[in-house]
Amino acid sequence: MTDKDFKTSFAPASIGNLGVGFDMLGLAIAGVGDRVAARKTGSGKVLIREVRGLDGEIHPHLSTVATENTASIAAQSLWDAVGDESGLELIVHKGIPLQSGMGSSAASAVAGVVAANALLDEPLAKSELLVHALAGEQFASGGMHADNVAPSLLGGMVLCPPVLLPDMVSLPAPAGISSVVVHPEVQVDTAESRKNLARGYSLDQWLTQQGYLAGFIAACLQKDVELFGKCLRDEMIEPQRAASVPCFTDVKAAAMNSGALGCSLSGSGPSIFALCPDSAVQNVSTAMEQASRKQGYQCESWISPLDAPGARVEQTG
Repeated sequence: MTDKDFKTSFAPASIGNLGVGFDMLGLAIAGVGDRVAARKTGSGKVLIREVRGLDGEIHPHLSTVATENTASIAAQSLWDAVGDESGLELIVHKGIPLQSGMGSSAASAVAGVVAANALLDEPLAKSELLVHALAGEQFASGGMHADNVAPSLLGGMVLCPPVLLPDMVSLPAPAGISSVVVHPEVQVDTAESRKNLARGYSLDQWLTQQGYLAGFIAACLQKDVELFGKCLRDEMIEPQRAASVPCFTDVKAAAMNSGALGCSLSGSGPSIFALCPDSAVQNVSTAMEQASRKQGYQCESWISPLDAPGARVEQTG
């Protein structure tokens, strides 16, 4: 076999929770993501040939054991479902920093299943791939939540409450708004962060956050920018996680002072996102970067439209 036998897919990074919708809302990020190349083999098994990191070299930490990598777990789930008895060989190229709060494990799972799907004689629809991508993500995060997987797969902003899965709803957004994601050089273990969350909340807390989520969805449907910004708030999860990202308070203040509609942690952090009018997006991005560096944390950032595309096949052999 040659490299022409491979089908290569790209799956974008994502903003999990989107502040207001813990485990229920996610947003795709343009310009950064993972790639997985896949080809059929005669081995009868799903195997990973190699995993390469951001520098293009063999990744020093991620496993090539098929039962320990989200890309191969997702591909295996699809292969089992369709009853294909041939084998698969995968090559994983990581483009998203680990433990960044940008859906790194989810993007690998999505890219893995999309690449495998492209090898089928009758590929499944994207929506049918969600359950298989979730199998990979569940291994990494320990939970069945799609707020990173769904936007990475479909693109744009997606409402995906666990209680409704595998159903997902793509949400429109008011025109003229972009996202900024700043990733400071800090690592946060997502699984550990989830373990430390409170298990009980008051009725007032629950009603407040549910009100913001309902208002945010209504703002998307009505394209109401004012309501959109008013409801982009997290009163329950952000306060518990903010301390794990030492520069968060200053970066958030810088974003809001520069015209952002809202700002919060992306997933469990350390990445921080802001949603803002296009007219303010560059100023917001610069201010957030400067605030991070002022606190002693080098960082990188991405500016993205709210309708960033989802996973796609880049090469068809």
